[in-house]
Amino acid sequence: MTDPTSERAELTGTTALVTGATSGLGRATARELAAVGAAVIVHGRDADRGAAVVEEIERAGGSARFLAADLSEPGAALRLAEEAGDVDILVNNAGFSWFGPSADLEPEVLGDLFASNVEAAYLLTARLAPAMAARGSGAVVNVSSMAASVGLAGAAAYSATKAALSALTRSWAAEYSPCGVRVNAVGPGPVYTAGASPDRIAALGRTTLLGRAAQPDEIASTIAFLASPRSRYITGAVVAVDGGRTAI
Repeated sequence: MTDPTSERAELTGTTALVTGATSGLGRATARELAAVGAAVIVHGRDADRGAAVVEEIERAGGSARFLAADLSEPGAALRLAEEAGDVDILVNNAGFSWFGPSADLEPEVLGDLFASNVEAAYLLTARLAPAMAARGSGAVVNVSSMAASVGLAGAAAYSATKAALSALTRSWAAEYSPCGVRVNAVGPGPVYTAGASPDRIAALGRTTLLGRAAQPDEIASTIAFLASPRSRYITGAVVAVDGGRTAI
């Protein structure tokens, strides 16, 4: 872990809540924020996986604790916000994807998609951002997707949830940034994570200008930047981290 006196420890003294942090992009983000000094609250559904992430962070010299919540359940986001307490950085990363013909998506799964991907982020931000505003500082980073801007066959519902996050980012910036809370989003392209089909991700990666998919740490570093003082004049932005895919 970096010496706290170095510029790499720019988030020392802050607390960050990262949802969906027990694997993939969330795990990489939790590690990155801890590496620059934040005390990280690792959220997930699986206590064993959460403990593994906390141990990994602590072994590297960082500070972390785990909170469990199934954000598809009513009220779970509100309980998580209460258990987290005051946070300086909120990363709304939790959620899941579903791909296939629109006619094949069961109504229950559609509801779960919006509950996990949109409603949980809304409730967490609505509970935690006002306290940030009262303190005069804070950062919210939402994880959107290139699917919010690019039409992908079979991704209608997932794309809609990510487009909602992009819209919320702009509205929350207008609401909270005059009080010192910056709200931004990242729009990742295809990323290799444990829950995604490697073949599908590789195929999507070939459609980008860089001709490849990303590793989770390549997205996490941008999230950490948006959470840091280095991005102090950025708010209301959706930053594309997609290998140039939305540029074309």
